[in-house]
Amino acid sequence: MQIMPQHRAVVVGVDGSPNSLAALHRAAREALERHARLDVVRVVNAGGDSTPHALRTVKEWLRLRDLVAHTIPQTQHLTTRLKIAHGRPGEALAKAAEHAELLVIGARVNSERGNPFGGDTVPVARELARCPVVICADQTAASREAL
Repeated sequence: MQIMPQHRAVVVGVDGSPNSLAALHRAAREALERHARLDVVRVVNAGGDSTPHALRTVKEWLRLRDLVAHTIPQTQHLTTRLKIAHGRPGEALAKAAEHAELLVIGARVNSERGNPFGGDTVPVARELARCPVVICADQTAASREAL
């Protein structure tokens, strides 16, 4: 029996927010430096949406494909895998990064709940992830807010 080597991967959660785009940029750099695949994950919570599950998954995948194509320079030769996950974001991202070298997540600068990470996603992912977690914020948004 031959054992296949595990693929090296950097996982990033992307929802289209400026902070998730900052995370996507960072994850792409990390994947290039590590000679790893970039796994871009969009977590969809099915609650409250009347769109059929399969159709919504396809629509979200197409949006994710376009977002990645417009965010990562074409000059970067990077193996990228797009994935739509369903469930709670923190749990789904930790699961997606189960065998990854790194998980990269964007976090809001401010939160209505007083959480500096802007919600439940980052703390849950940090708690559940088996790999190191990098938390990114869009610095241009933070500098605009300071003005």
